[in-house]
Amino acid sequence: MDRIDYQILSTLHDNARITISEMSRMIAMSQPAVTERLRKLEEQGVITGYRAEISPSKLGKHTTAFVLFKSNNCKEFEVFGEATPEIVDLYRTGGEYNYLLKVVTETSETLETFLETCNNFGFSSTLVVLSTRFEDKSLVGSTE
Repeated sequence: MDRIDYQILSTLHDNARITISEMSRMIAMSQPAVTERLRKLEEQGVITGYRAEISPSKLGKHTTAFVLFKSNNCKEFEVFGEATPEIVDLYRTGGEYNYLLKVVTETSETLETFLETCNNFGFSSTLVVLSTRFEDKSLVGSTE
């Protein structure tokens, strides 16, 4: 990957809906050249998808927490995690806890209910998010 690939990735991170023509103007490359680079980045698995950012609060989800979880049955817990809409990210970790979860719920009361359900699989330590300073920071830096 070169500087141009990083510019393309940074631009897409900032705005995945940008048109090829607009991106080609920003990067000072032809549209076919930008299209070819995008295709190669997708084929190499560098670009794995394009997504919309959704506001949890606009969906009535006002409580976010990170939960460190120690499961006594990892397979069962992972099945539970996939089926549970409150868990938006699930990371397998080393150390005392098996998992780190990002959980989004309506209220602190619904978070409590969720955590009680989790008790069937092990025990947890919960960190409730008070505010977010930044999220989903670009891995490739700025295009400037």
